[in-house]
Amino acid sequence: MTMISDNLQRVQVQMRTACQASGRDFASVRLLAVSKTFGADAVLAAWQAGQNAFGENYIQEAVDKIRHLRGLEVGIENGVPGAQPLEWHCIGPIQSNKTRLVAEHFDWVHSVERFKIAERLSAQRPVGMAPLQICLQVNVDGGENKSGALPAELPGLAQQVVALPGLTLRGLMCIPEPAADFEAATLPFLAAKALFEQMRAAHPSVDTLSMGMSADLEAAIHCGSTMVRVGSAIFGQRAAPSALGRAPGQG
Repeated sequence: MTMISDNLQRVQVQMRTACQASGRDFASVRLLAVSKTFGADAVLAAWQAGQNAFGENYIQEAVDKIRHLRGLEVGIENGVPGAQPLEWHCIGPIQSNKTRLVAEHFDWVHSVERFKIAERLSAQRPVGMAPLQICLQVNVDGGENKSGALPAELPGLAQQVVALPGLTLRGLMCIPEPAADFEAATLPFLAAKALFEQMRAAHPSVDTLSMGMSADLEAAIHCGSTMVRVGSAIFGQRAAPSALGRAPGQG
């Protein structure tokens, strides 16, 4: 899939340009390719083009892909010398009945907003697996229909999460409402950055601010994002949510 390789290069140029405009090192921002609704073949094509971190919203769909692609090992089988192992990020809402699947198959979770979910992820993380890397989702602009903890709830939630075995608190994730322009987009991102700095001061493991998507990654990088979540600009347009029978996701 040459299209995916070409698209990845374009996104990386966009990120590099945004970093240069903000006086930031390009290496300080990671790209998370949001592969929800796309098949294992699309993930494989992106991996062969050098991308190793993938974000998924729909847990069962993701687990099917993870299982299908589990045989990939550092590029030996697929002619990609030096390729990194696949890294899977859960970026969608998690119901209690899906926490075991997440704990057993994912490397990161960006969407923890309640202690109950964190507690279940901790209890269900298999012995011998590396700790599950956790970002707390914050409802940074107060949207009534948005997932995420309120800003005032973050310090207490973070303190609870760091005490759980099998988890490592890494930072914050936010999904602000769409903004009309660059300046408007920076307002919630700057608020998230301030919350991130407060959390980082209290917890040494915190180093990740997951914010910015295809439409607003420049503003997010300007405001300090360390991980942008890009889907359609890499994989193409998705089917409409009604056609998939699912709600819109987070990428």
